Amino acid sequence: MNNEKINVLLIEDEEFDVRRVMNTIKPYESKIVILDVVSDGNSAIDLIEKRKNEYDIVIMDFQIAGGLRGEYLIKKIKELDFSLQIIVITKMTININDYEFAHNLLEAGAFWYCTKYPGDIEEYIYQPTDFVISIFNAFERRKLLKDKFRSNQKLNKNINDVLASRKIIGVSKVIENLRNQIDKYANSNVNILISGSSGTGKELIAYNIHYRSLRKYENFVPINCGGIPDQLIESELFGYEKGAFTGADKGKLGLFEFAHNGTIFLDEISELPLNAQVKLLRVIQDGEIEKIGRTDKTKVDVRIISATNRVLEVEVKEKRFREDLFYRLNVVPIYVPPLKERVEDISVLINHFLDEISIDMGKEKPTIQPSAMKTLEEYSWPGNVRELKNFVQRLLFYDESNVSTEQINSMLLFSQKFVSNTQSTSVVNFVNEGLLPLKEMEKIFREKYFKYMRELSDSDAEAAKKLGLAPPNYYRMSKELGLK
Repeated sequence: MNNEKINVLLIEDEEFDVRRVMNTIKPYESKIVILDVVSDGNSAIDLIEKRKNEYDIVIMDFQIAGGLRGEYLIKKIKELDFSLQIIVITKMTININDYEFAHNLLEAGAFWYCTKYPGDIEEYIYQPTDFVISIFNAFERRKLLKDKFRSNQKLNKNINDVLASRKIIGVSKVIENLRNQIDKYANSNVNILISGSSGTGKELIAYNIHYRSLRKYENFVPINCGGIPDQLIESELFGYEKGAFTGADKGKLGLFEFAHNGTIFLDEISELPLNAQVKLLRVIQDGEIEKIGRTDKTKVDVRIISATNRVLEVEVKEKRFREDLFYRLNVVPIYVPPLKERVEDISVLINHFLDEISIDMGKEKPTIQPSAMKTLEEYSWPGNVRELKNFVQRLLFYDESNVSTEQINSMLLFSQKFVSNTQSTSVVNFVNEGLLPLKEMEKIFREKYFKYMRELSDSDAEAAKKLGLAPPNYYRMSKELGLK
């Protein structure tokens, strides 16, 4: 215990018993220090409030003078300091097996109790060795509780930081309804299926559900089912043992094991191959995973949140998605409407991203003229919130202090005005983009062409195929371009 002192508050109204407590702990006076002695509960409460965090242990007689005593006093002390440990001494019973009495004390918050009689009644508390050991054990418990509290404070701060960075922005009834749904479903363990167009913020909703749930201290594991080749999906989800196949020189932890006690987010669930769908169904039904190269199963406790931009009922009808898996995943459905259906959120989102990104870029936040903002609200935003955020980044890149309608029209790639006034089908209009260095123009072209291909495709996997890219490469490049 090093040089740590155990500071004690003694609550006892009989001088005779105060002396007995003092005598019992005297051999350990270098470690155990009785800071104060009071004779009633109210005085004890006043001292605990005044000398906050100075006491480690309270030793109290169960029956003392005044109205505040016994279990009521114990509960009041624990309300003031949950980590303060309480040891009760009493002459109410000499039967150490009085379980109901002991149970009531422990329920109230006591750490330990002992009887005053019999024993050497003139000098010591009954069971002196146990009494002293209980003081040391109670002190260790207080330290553990305080350490846990500090750790939880740090974790809660980290979680609050995560939630602040992934705040759901909007003032529409749709967004208010989404927030209510998140609050309602967060603390349940039911599987949730989030549906909506690409770029509406399905992963954002999944993050908010997890970090508001009882699983918030555990892992949140997002995986894009369309970004993993079919032949690797099972090993990624469920892992494999060393020697399971050629080249498996060491075992691999599957994402379901990594998410144990936490949440796994299966984005683009419709891209999951049928053989993997069967294994996923078994995980949901049995709570067990089958690792490649292992005969026995591994227990996992994972909440599944999945998302899709397709209509899964149609996928089921077309035999591309298992009906039984669909019902298992779709216990609670959440639909995220496209941005064009919640116009009142557009200006709020633009101002939010302008505030956020201008700070990151070290630029002054520009003013958008009312007519220009109206143009932005009338735009259909086919790429939804993701497209809007990319647009704000591009707007800040041009370094305009006062943004006009004309400037907005020239920057919107697929704005209705641009499409109607020009019959061009080209992805990049060099006049509108301005004279830029080659690297910047290449980035603009890639970003726009990736978005163009994605809008012409039902999934990331299909867009990757059209671009001639492996799904993992497509996903990585999309992230580099800020599209994921």
